[in-house]
Amino acid sequence: MFLRPFSLRGSLSYPFSCRIFKPEICLKRTQKFQKDVLGCFSGNRRRLSFNRFSNTAICHSFDEFGVQESEWISKGIEILHLMEERGVRANCQTFIWLLDSCLNSGTFVEAKKIHAKILKLGFDREQVLCDRVFDIYVASDDWDGAVMVFDDMPQRSVFSWNRLISGFVTKKLYSRVLLLFMRMINENVNPNEATFAGILKACSGGSAVAFEYVKQIHAMIILHGFGSSTRVCNPIIDLYAKNGFIDSARKVFDQLCFKDSASWVAMISGLSQNGYGQEAILLFCQMHMSGIMPTPYALSSALSACTKIELYEVGEQFHGLVFKWGFSSETYVSNALVTLYSRSSKLLSAEQIFSKMQLRDGVSFNSLISGLAQSGYSYRALELFEKMQRDCLKPDCVTVASLLNACASAGALHKGEQLHSYAIKVGMSKDIIIEGSLLDLYVKCADVETAHNFFLTTETANVVLWNVMLVAYGQLDNLTVSFQMFRQMQIEGLIPNQYTYPSILRTCTSVGDLDLGEQIHTQVIKTGFQFNVYVCSVLIDMYAKLGKLSNAQGILRRFAQDDIVSWTAMVAGYVQHDMFAEALKTFEEMQNRGIQSDNIGFSSAISACASIQALNQGRQIHAQSYVSGFSDDLSIGNALVNLYARCGRIEEAYFVFDKIDPKDNITWNGLISGFAQSGHYEQALQVFSRMIKAAVEANLYTFGSAVSAAANMANIKQGKQIHAMIIKRGYDLETEASNVLITLYAKCGSIDDAKREFLEMPEKNEISWNAMITGYSQHGCGTDAINLFETMKQHGVMPNHVTFVGVLSACSHVGLVNEGLGYFKSMSKEYGLVPKPEHYACVVDLLGRAGFVSRAREFIGKMPIEPDAMIWRTLLSACRVHKNMEIGEFAANRLLELEPDDSATYVLLSNMYAVAGKWDSRDQIRQLMKNRDVKKEPGRSWIEVKNSVHAFFVGDRLHPLADRIYEFLEKLNERAAKIGYVQSRYNLWSDIEQEQKDPTVYIHSEKLAIAFGLLSLCNTVPIRVIKNLRVCNDCHNWIKFVSKISNRPIIVRDSYRFHHFEGGGCSCRDYW
Repeated sequence: MFLRPFSLRGSLSYPFSCRIFKPEICLKRTQKFQKDVLGCFSGNRRRLSFNRFSNTAICHSFDEFGVQESEWISKGIEILHLMEERGVRANCQTFIWLLDSCLNSGTFVEAKKIHAKILKLGFDREQVLCDRVFDIYVASDDWDGAVMVFDDMPQRSVFSWNRLISGFVTKKLYSRVLLLFMRMINENVNPNEATFAGILKACSGGSAVAFEYVKQIHAMIILHGFGSSTRVCNPIIDLYAKNGFIDSARKVFDQLCFKDSASWVAMISGLSQNGYGQEAILLFCQMHMSGIMPTPYALSSALSACTKIELYEVGEQFHGLVFKWGFSSETYVSNALVTLYSRSSKLLSAEQIFSKMQLRDGVSFNSLISGLAQSGYSYRALELFEKMQRDCLKPDCVTVASLLNACASAGALHKGEQLHSYAIKVGMSKDIIIEGSLLDLYVKCADVETAHNFFLTTETANVVLWNVMLVAYGQLDNLTVSFQMFRQMQIEGLIPNQYTYPSILRTCTSVGDLDLGEQIHTQVIKTGFQFNVYVCSVLIDMYAKLGKLSNAQGILRRFAQDDIVSWTAMVAGYVQHDMFAEALKTFEEMQNRGIQSDNIGFSSAISACASIQALNQGRQIHAQSYVSGFSDDLSIGNALVNLYARCGRIEEAYFVFDKIDPKDNITWNGLISGFAQSGHYEQALQVFSRMIKAAVEANLYTFGSAVSAAANMANIKQGKQIHAMIIKRGYDLETEASNVLITLYAKCGSIDDAKREFLEMPEKNEISWNAMITGYSQHGCGTDAINLFETMKQHGVMPNHVTFVGVLSACSHVGLVNEGLGYFKSMSKEYGLVPKPEHYACVVDLLGRAGFVSRAREFIGKMPIEPDAMIWRTLLSACRVHKNMEIGEFAANRLLELEPDDSATYVLLSNMYAVAGKWDSRDQIRQLMKNRDVKKEPGRSWIEVKNSVHAFFVGDRLHPLADRIYEFLEKLNERAAKIGYVQSRYNLWSDIEQEQKDPTVYIHSEKLAIAFGLLSLCNTVPIRVIKNLRVCNDCHNWIKFVSKISNRPIIVRDSYRFHHFEGGGCSCRDYW
């Protein structure tokens, strides 16, 4: 150390000169001087007189000669002892020098010894010494000692208060900071800018602070004139934001005259953290436009906001600014980018950023692990976890929780158990986040027993764990245990939260317990959750799915917020209960309110359009879903496939179907069922075969749709093949499967097979009984149908509307008029069923078939409902058979008013006139058809031969065997004529027209199909034909003769019923 002259050297009379500086000489002289000083007190040297040796000289001599303080502090204390022994009193300056030396050298033990001397000599009231001693205790991290000195200080300056506050903040003793601040105010000490900065740090670092307390501090800041100081206002913006008072934070921010970068960062991050992502992004852009260079932290906050509100494209644009501003090496900016790309499922970009990071921390790994886990890459997440450990980074609870969630999603129970062991090993298994994730793992992996045992080992005061267990038992549809747990958690003093109620309510929905659901709803109201968005959406879903649509609608209307989940639940509920018009109306209202639909809303609305075949509206919703970014959504794609298939748009259905990748069972089922319901049965069966070849697992719904298509085509051979598949897949014991098989065999004309399937069913429901009764009725087995109905009642099965349609039809077929009327009356009197139009039509058919046409007309006049086209058409058919022209014309007029474009009415009236020989009237009706441009649906018949379905039109000559068919048909006509067949000509054009045309042009399709069947099938196989229209009188008569001359059973299913021809007779008894 350099030596310099000093003023006290003369008083010390120490003769040496420092005019010529020589370090080695100075060092020796310094050491000699120190030795002389010590010698003076020891008595070995007497050159220095005590009178001339003052405290000041000692202090300045040590100071000026630059003694190594760490080595000589102990010597200084020794001097103090010697001075005390010699009667020399140390003064304040001596202690100041010694304390400063201790503070500079960090020798706090010696400093505390000096403090003891100060107390002994009575210098503890000296303010300057108190300040030095206080600094010593603060610097030595002895806060108890610092407080003791602080409390004994004669005067406490604001600097002292600030030092103590700052120290407590550093040590994170936040509660003591706030108490100290209150004491400071009570002692009327005016805080300065540094005081408020320390207090605000304590508020930010501790737990959530009451809003009123924050406002008081803010008011003091303004009162003391610091309301525009960024040093104080920046922390208070951050404090308001972190505690959720975002409006107050924004007000402080807006009132700042000068905003530095920290002001902008505090406000941007606050908006982002509080869910105001869009506002945070706009403010970040405003910051940039105002000329303030954004900081890395501001940019990371903006990126986080983009992630939270899923504005991934904006986040990618911000990524470009990272390189422009040179922030690519900032760890927290890279972390925000990794999170952004992970959440947007762009894992390749996330991994590239991660691999290029110069410094990775726990957040870096957590962001990528979480992204991999959420995207289903659980094993890659686990590999990254292992890399994290190799990089010597200690995983935290977030890391392990993300990995556990990954295992839960992938069903990787074994890996999850290993993580459980790791959590126990490192001591984080009792963390509340880890406990929740572990419980969720066992629940999602269906290990409910382990989940329950683990739950019993946890701190059961955690309501989150109770919620998870409620979900677990809800998934098992175990309402009893769920409700017991729900009650038990309340007994133990836990208050259900916004996630507890939805868990138990979903279970009520799943098991269909509306009564319990309503009880829970009552408790929801009592506890004040009736306006919670999450709870309300689940309540609406429950009421909608359980059929209480008025209740669901009421909650939706009372609910103040336009919540997308609640509205889509309402739309889905209407669709589920076949209220398709209401569903579309609600969907339209939802859009008018500005609520952007999600995939569930779009798919539900499209399903509603499919059900009512509203093709144009469905196309509009399709376009809206595409614009909204759901072009690749599977649920919407499935709904669109079904829409176009059900509306008969085969090419559009296949176009959407082929775009879906990957396809699930619902995709295939939607196409098959859609084609089956729209009458494209061949297409439905082709798709089914394609599905089987593609090795896609068919389910019960798939088989039901395929069987329905085969039944409507009367394709009994393929129907039996599907039946074999049902048995192979183990669905043959399912009641639903047997029900569709009964319908299959009944529609294919094999009533015996239908009966066998019915009798072999292990369990029957009302659909089973109805299918068999309807089958008997359609086949003309009226007595069997009625007997089965009585057996059904004996088994305690309540009949429904479908049952009575079959029973009334059966009575009509066997002519049991009184019995049929009795069954009709019993519907309302005994079973409380209100008759529908189809039941009234059955009674009209019952009376008309028996010849009581006038009585049928009177019955229609007394009906409590307005007769529809079906009822008038039934009456017109009876008039045709019984040649009642007056009532027939009346019925035809009513029918033409209701359906002026329906060709069937004109044909029935024309045939009625023809049967009565009124050819002019017949011709007038046909001319009226031409004038009104009404086209008669062409007749078409199908027959299956050698695994191929052959279709025939009227006068068809396109078949490869057409010549042989017509030749064989002519021979059949000749043989039939020999035993009495005479062709009816009422269905042909006038004789003049007939002479000018080829008579084969008017050969009906069923005759061609039967002739082809007789040519192609062996004698033991019945002829089975389907026709799309009612069989005419001539064809019906002709088939009776053909069945007799060929000695073959012929089964024809027309649009009204089955006709079993055998031995010259028909099961319909010539009435259909």
